[in-house]
Amino acid sequence: MGSRSKARKRAVDVLYEADLRGLDAVTLLSERLAAPEAAPVGDYTVTLVEGVAGNRQRIDDVLVEHAEGWTLARMPTVDRAVLRLGLYELLWSEDVPPAVAIDEAVELVKALSTDDSPRFVNGVLGRIAGISERLRTSIRNLEAAEAAAKERAESDAQS
Repeated sequence: MGSRSKARKRAVDVLYEADLRGLDAVTLLSERLAAPEAAPVGDYTVTLVEGVAGNRQRIDDVLVEHAEGWTLARMPTVDRAVLRLGLYELLWSEDVPPAVAIDEAVELVKALSTDDSPRFVNGVLGRIAGISERLRTSIRNLEAAEAAAKERAESDAQS
């Protein structure tokens, strides 16, 4: 297993546990990193956990829209964690080709979830990959608009 594959697995472990326990994933990861007996955590794992956590609402909105007939609550927790990670890599990671993001997600659920999960994860991420460039543009535009609104609000508050 390559170093990025191991990082993805470690990130899914953190995202899964945080979801099950109702905790913030970044806080959980920080606690893990601070523990004296903690195994080393690679930079890519940190990037993935922070990226998923920082974009979680947008990620979940896209998942709900494209997971035909499935709500987030209905998805197995591990599938939800893998889908969030895969979607983060599809839409926010510039250096991960869509086919790699999907393949890695499918391999993770093959190892961690039900027999039906690989087909489900592949289908959801495949549908999203087909429109990923349009979604990336929409997300960038939305983030730019939010940043501008925040800047205006801060400027108005100082006036």
